[in-house]
Amino acid sequence: MPLDLSKIKAGAKSALIEPRDIFASLGHRPWPRLRVEQDQVLKGWFERRHERDLVIKQNTGGGKTVVGLLVAQSSLSEGVGPAAYVVPDTYLVDQVVDEANALGIPVTTDPRGADFISGLAILVCTFEKVVNGRSIFGLAGDSNARRIGTVVVDDAHAALAAARKQFTVNVPAEHPAYKKALSIFGDELMRQSYKNGTAILSGDRATPLRIPFWAWSKKHSEVTAEIEASAGNSALKGIFFSWPLLADYLGLAVATISDRLLQLRTPCPPIQEIPAFHLATRRIYLTATLADDGVLVTDLAADPESVRRPITPERATDLGDRLIMAPGALNPNLTSDRIRRLAWEFAMGDRTGDGERDAEPVNVVVLVPSDRASELWSPYAAETLHVGDMKAVVDRMAAGEHLGIVVLVNKYDGVDLPHDACRLLVVDGVPTPLDPGEQREAGALIGSDTYRIRKVQRLEQGMGRGIRDAEDHCAVLLLGSDLALSLVDREDLRLFSPATRAQIDLSKEVAAQIAGEGLDSVREVLSLFLGRDEDWRVASSRATAGVEYDPDGHVSAVSEARRKAWDLAAAGDPAAAATTLRNALDQVDSAERGWRLEEVAAYQHEVSPEDAQKTIKAAKQANTSVLMPALPLAPRPVRGHQQQAVACVDYLSEHFDNGTQLRLGVQSMLDDLAFSPEDDRVDAAEAAVKRLGQLLGFDATRPEKEQGKGPDGCWGLTPHRSAVIELKTGTSRDDSDIIKSETDQLSGAVSWNSAANPDTTECVPVLLARSARLHKLASAPVGSRVVTPDDLATLKADVQAFADEIACDRGWERSSAVSAALASHCLTADQVIQQHSRKVEAAKTAK
Repeated sequence: MPLDLSKIKAGAKSALIEPRDIFASLGHRPWPRLRVEQDQVLKGWFERRHERDLVIKQNTGGGKTVVGLLVAQSSLSEGVGPAAYVVPDTYLVDQVVDEANALGIPVTTDPRGADFISGLAILVCTFEKVVNGRSIFGLAGDSNARRIGTVVVDDAHAALAAARKQFTVNVPAEHPAYKKALSIFGDELMRQSYKNGTAILSGDRATPLRIPFWAWSKKHSEVTAEIEASAGNSALKGIFFSWPLLADYLGLAVATISDRLLQLRTPCPPIQEIPAFHLATRRIYLTATLADDGVLVTDLAADPESVRRPITPERATDLGDRLIMAPGALNPNLTSDRIRRLAWEFAMGDRTGDGERDAEPVNVVVLVPSDRASELWSPYAAETLHVGDMKAVVDRMAAGEHLGIVVLVNKYDGVDLPHDACRLLVVDGVPTPLDPGEQREAGALIGSDTYRIRKVQRLEQGMGRGIRDAEDHCAVLLLGSDLALSLVDREDLRLFSPATRAQIDLSKEVAAQIAGEGLDSVREVLSLFLGRDEDWRVASSRATAGVEYDPDGHVSAVSEARRKAWDLAAAGDPAAAATTLRNALDQVDSAERGWRLEEVAAYQHEVSPEDAQKTIKAAKQANTSVLMPALPLAPRPVRGHQQQAVACVDYLSEHFDNGTQLRLGVQSMLDDLAFSPEDDRVDAAEAAVKRLGQLLGFDATRPEKEQGKGPDGCWGLTPHRSAVIELKTGTSRDDSDIIKSETDQLSGAVSWNSAANPDTTECVPVLLARSARLHKLASAPVGSRVVTPDDLATLKADVQAFADEIACDRGWERSSAVSAALASHCLTADQVIQQHSRKVEAAKTAK
């Protein structure tokens, strides 16, 4: 009789717990064996599997999903279940389920299903499904709270953003609690920043402000009572899912307010409120690029000692082949518009740009941070996609279909674009912080190591989308001066992963051969790469051969101390919290030290308000973006230098190592100095005015930011002449005439200057505005000058030309060369305002 093999029991299989043995036993595995890198990290995990928190690092395309699924299945087989595989968004849920089905590993998307609860299948869900204030797994103190034995967190860097979101209460401006906050804390907001406080109270666009912790601690209950009254309203998603997680920690919350939101967020997420995650026996974090592993400690309370010992393959050669270029760093004439056109021509198979197809068309994927940025690609894009609608199109590309240019909006991680799905990847900017707290933090930490790490990490995530295994290849183009700067700034370069850094170094050698040349040279290099030129392939293999992963997980003393401090404060010991965090701040840069001292002071206030004010004063001296102390600070006099060129040389020599870095750095600064109504651009423009003044050799400050009152900017042009500067770059009125409140503000700036700078004999009032014409009710101070968009364009052109000139032959190090360049481009103290602004115009008269 014929044999029925289906009756043979696979009892031995169920006993397998070694992940590599499990893979070998799978009947439907799509490949006969694991990759070497997968084999190595699975062996490393299995040997250390009894540690609660383990980080597995592999290069993009290294097969992390398979590793994560096998780790989860191993844990189930060992009885450490149930097991959940969590991802940042719903797109990735479908991707992981497809991968599991291909392997033959049982999974489910139903957290209530018997298969998950009994450990017969791995739950695949979003991180938010587990971590939210209405979690079906229950909260701390809930007698019915459910446990998870093993949690695998895929794309851990993206999951961290989801965690912060879930532990944040966002109260819209229409909510009664928002209005209550304005009525209670309005005076405090205006004392922190008269301009922004006034704007927030009026409902106008403004830079977010923190409600001072000393005021919040005393009166927050009047506001939070209003929030609690509506916390059960599921339509208010920014409150409904987060309120239960923060309700017990409101006195310690950071309250940040903008013209649109009141935001409450604790210094570290109280992750202990989610026992399913917090008490899991095993927590495994899968990541490609975490330059700062400390966020796993601060945000998810991972064990710092385990995180400092990541599990990696023995070599970092599991990365696909990439050419990484920033055309703007090669030649300033290679504008983003020209590169967009080039990308479209390559997508159509026209690599010479003559209008004729001369090569195989390729799929080009473009990563942009926002819908606004995607509009610049609309003439060329075949598809513009968001997280919710991209799967079907990405599947078509992965299956080999040619679409042309596909734009992905704000999706820099978790998208697999293997082989012909993407041969040319364009990164056109990286996302900027959008919520009030993130905006404020980004402004405070700009220039710090923390800021650099976040930017580089986001960039590296994006650059990895087009390579999915070691045999894959993809050319990468970076648009914009800020991204180009990351390829030449040694402080940024050190933050890339070792394998990516090796690819950047090789690409820079090629780029050096075409520096200063035109678009045809870029076409030639791209064509050689995409044509798989043998010389390139040999050079590329040599560049990455022997490259190893960084053996250390980077958990700073500050990251570890912040988590310890929060846990102490949450447990009722704010004094120990303050001491713990303060003791960890000695070795950090000034910007971060000041920012973290604000956190220390908030803890101190709970036990000694007087000591807290001393600390916040020290914080303000280290970082001007932190809270203004309760007692007003004396204004710092602004006094111009006797020799502008010498001061200019000192600034440039301190900030730039080479001519390319100087030129790109200046261009990046000028990009920030723009007329734009977007929330994150206003503060950036004000910061750029200060940096521009310093770069030109002036004594430049931001009085309103640094002291809570005064103009947006002040330039000490000479020892006895200064300029007070007010920016209206964020206005979006239909009528662009200068209104009375704006001229009143400029008059107030002149008065401030008289008091703050008594040695100044001449003060020039300057307004950056869309029009130089006054409204009929407005009256400008005598001698006022207006920088319109046209004037600003001229100024930016002259500054860029100045930078280009002194970038040659290290001219920025010689005061004679700098002095001549300042004069030739009308940037001297007596010319810079006169030549790049205009007189105010009288109001139009009624006919």
